[in-house]
Amino acid sequence: MAVHNYDVVVIGTGPAGESAAINAAKHGKRVAVVEKQPVLGGNCTHWGTIPSKALRHQVKQIMQFNTNRMFRDIGEPRWFSFPRVMERSRITIDQQVEMRTKFYARNRIDLYSGVARFKDEHTLLVRDRQEALEELVAQKVIIATGSRPYRPADINFRHPRIYDSDTILSLSHTPRTLVIFGAGVIGCEYASIFSGLGVKVDLINSRDRLLSFLDDEISDALSYHLRKHGVLIRHNEEYERVEGDESGVVVYLKSGKKLRADAFLWANGRTGNTDELGLENIGLEANGRGQLQVDDHYRTVIPHIYAAGDVIGWPSLASAAYDQGLNACDELLERDYRFVNEVPTGIYTIPEISSFGRSERELTEAKVPYEVAQAFFKDTARAQITGDTVGMLKILFHQDTLEIYGIHCFGDQASEIVHIGQAIMQQKGEANTLKYFVNTTFNYPTMAEAYRVAAQNGLNRVF
Repeated sequence: MAVHNYDVVVIGTGPAGESAAINAAKHGKRVAVVEKQPVLGGNCTHWGTIPSKALRHQVKQIMQFNTNRMFRDIGEPRWFSFPRVMERSRITIDQQVEMRTKFYARNRIDLYSGVARFKDEHTLLVRDRQEALEELVAQKVIIATGSRPYRPADINFRHPRIYDSDTILSLSHTPRTLVIFGAGVIGCEYASIFSGLGVKVDLINSRDRLLSFLDDEISDALSYHLRKHGVLIRHNEEYERVEGDESGVVVYLKSGKKLRADAFLWANGRTGNTDELGLENIGLEANGRGQLQVDDHYRTVIPHIYAAGDVIGWPSLASAAYDQGLNACDELLERDYRFVNEVPTGIYTIPEISSFGRSERELTEAKVPYEVAQAFFKDTARAQITGDTVGMLKILFHQDTLEIYGIHCFGDQASEIVHIGQAIMQQKGEANTLKYFVNTTFNYPTMAEAYRVAAQNGLNRVF
């Protein structure tokens, strides 16, 4: 068995693992990465962020084609199967893999394909698909193994019509009806995607409103537009059992209801990928969801072993994972670092949602005297040109100082638009003020111009 020595070994090649490995390599460290799958990119590239967002883009284009009057001169509305749309989305996945493979090669990072398991606190055994073993000895280890869908034991995921958010990507037909259990971010995104393909969707929510961490007005807007596209939302429900047969799936709810559909998608929770790491060999323990506890330096209880990304839990976003991996590596390199605790939400429903900062509910409960500035996309020239007139930008600011507390956006390009407000909010002192948007010239026509419109609207409310 070959033994290799490294300064840093990173387990996982998702956003957290990639940013950590490249950061260490660029600062002169000898680095290796271990990836369980035969190709690079991790869950983000192959089952999570990239495929679902690429799929969403294709569906959004289909919806635009089928609803735009100009295209009626070409022909009648078209129907597209899920497998056909998914096949087009795989082009993006292949491009991502090729690009990321070049990143590792350019930075001379050694790649090991296989399952990594701790032998001791500094030694990892990597077993490949041919059962060959290699031993990696590292001064520092970064665990960035990501997460996978949580699977309750009482649901038979081997049934051909029962899926989770990973296996749904291999769906070989287009169901006419679909039940989605779990109305979190993943559940809402897939409800948008399938309803956009004309599938009748039942979205089962265990709470009393969708995405309760959002501003209430934004959450209400999402509920409205999901219903508009044919999604039936069922709040305050829990499943009793799920039974699949040859023609479909029956979902029995604890309230006594039963639902029948062609397919069932479980989208309720995720589990950290720590079960194969041999943590028991080094005295490290994951919580009940397979997640590792870290301090504000991303260190586990073993000081030279770090963890970043979905494997540590909140916020379980690719954007945050990339920054966490980068900053975990900066800490072990004894460079300046930051603990990532302010992250914009990016929810890729149709229309999409993004926010940064506090909501109206939070400010009201804290008794902060805030005011609301808002701009509706239907009143902006760019949205009228593109036809994406659904949505709004909302800015929450202090009535007296005009300090900005929150940015909330619903509509086309929301995840892009929010960053302008985020940049101003993170300025120090008087630089964070609503006046910035009035005193700055925005390109016209643009979606970003909504900041100027909203700021003027907000100032009109101040007395």
